[in-house]
Amino acid sequence: MAISTLARRKATTFLSSRFLYSTSKYSFSLTRGYASGSDENDVVVIGGGPGGYVAAIKAAQLGLKTTCIEKRGTLGGTCLNVGCIPSKALLHSSHMFHEAQHSFANHGVKFSSVEVDLPAMMAQKDKAVSNLTRGIEGLFKKNKVNYVKGYGKLLSPSEVSVDTIDGDNTVVNGKNIIIATGSDVKSLPGITIDEKRIVSSTGALALGEIPKKLVVIGAGYIGLEMGSVWGRLGSEVTVVEFAADIVPTMDGEVRKQFQRALEKQKMKFMLKTKVVSVDTAGDGVKLTLEPASGGDQTILEADVVLVSAGRVPFTSGLGLDKIGVETDKAGRILVNKRFASNVPGVYAIGDVIPGPMLAHKAEEDGVACVEFIAGKEGHVDYDMVPGVVYTHPEVASVGKTEEQVKSLGVDYRVGKFPFLANSRAKAIDDAEGLVKILAEKESDKILGVHIMSPNAGELIHEAVLALQYGASSEDIARTCHAHPTMSEALKEAAMATYDKPIHM
Repeated sequence: MAISTLARRKATTFLSSRFLYSTSKYSFSLTRGYASGSDENDVVVIGGGPGGYVAAIKAAQLGLKTTCIEKRGTLGGTCLNVGCIPSKALLHSSHMFHEAQHSFANHGVKFSSVEVDLPAMMAQKDKAVSNLTRGIEGLFKKNKVNYVKGYGKLLSPSEVSVDTIDGDNTVVNGKNIIIATGSDVKSLPGITIDEKRIVSSTGALALGEIPKKLVVIGAGYIGLEMGSVWGRLGSEVTVVEFAADIVPTMDGEVRKQFQRALEKQKMKFMLKTKVVSVDTAGDGVKLTLEPASGGDQTILEADVVLVSAGRVPFTSGLGLDKIGVETDKAGRILVNKRFASNVPGVYAIGDVIPGPMLAHKAEEDGVACVEFIAGKEGHVDYDMVPGVVYTHPEVASVGKTEEQVKSLGVDYRVGKFPFLANSRAKAIDDAEGLVKILAEKESDKILGVHIMSPNAGELIHEAVLALQYGASSEDIARTCHAHPTMSEALKEAAMATYDKPIHM
């Protein structure tokens, strides 16, 4: 059965009305590269992260003369240089080591010993980053995007002053300016990040040795991923979180299973706990903690502390106040549905505007923004942006959580299928997790999908496509899936949503 008439009608309505928003966590930065950018451009992009470089390439592809300004000296922003890419490299490498230690023997692969070569692991990570940053420069050349390396700030709605990496200054002119400067690490009062013993995610990606004890402040995506890396390599990891739950945006039922999975990997959690102070006077680090609601204080010792309390938009020092660009209390630039600020000719995308701080969301923002500038129509629906935690198992989701559906007062049905009943998962001896689908009771339209499994970040995209086109759970259930595959669990969960699964 193809998409039902009702679902098609809803999808058509959705496609005609949706637009977008975005938040790119990628850096801005500037200095002379391929051209000075002194001639007037159709588009000037401040920031060369996922949102910025994608916007620049798309603008050039649409025939607009484009210059991109990036301060870091390498393209890709936080994501590619000190975020998404290096963290996934270390997650994969550390997972391979952990598997060699704990799982290979079950598959008949035995050897006398296995050890970590941390410098080699870091070198592999750095090689991946270097290759990808050079690849983006190649794409700029291919698409004739001018690249200026340096720190830029607005002089007017059509002029950007750039202090270049070479120590010079140049002014880049543009009819339209897109701010894509991304976000920065959120600091905590009384805690100074030195990237040695008190580190941000940047420092956690470059530790020179494996800490015996690692304390992670914050139980969000980044903290859990980096905690997983060092936990697999031998660190004793304790996660301190002020809130009552880890990853508060995650579906509650899935979150509980996820926490149990991490605890089985010996990750410890101290929830509803406040960090009062951090003392670095001795050889190690001493954290003074107390219950979030108040109470007796305790001391927690660590070799390294990772501060992972979130990110904040990078909008200071850009000259926004000089030209009157409106921001909210959090420092985010306020834009309309076309990504335009209150100042004509000045646009913003990614992490510097409201919305999820995700690289792929920033990319969609960038494409849509320049499409609007070029006189076309751009579309981004933030309800359709998937989120992934790249631990093992991974957790991926799109759409509404069960808590959100309940709060909307919608009558709904839930379908679930455990990977313990999936033949491929059992065959590879990696069957922890489940698929959970939420669908509107009357129409069967899918409202949200949540997956906890190996490679959940890959499996989620079938669900993203289904939600994008207003599909029902029956649509997925009646679609043939190859056997044996992990994706069959999604089909079975869909069957459980509208009727009954076969293999459970």
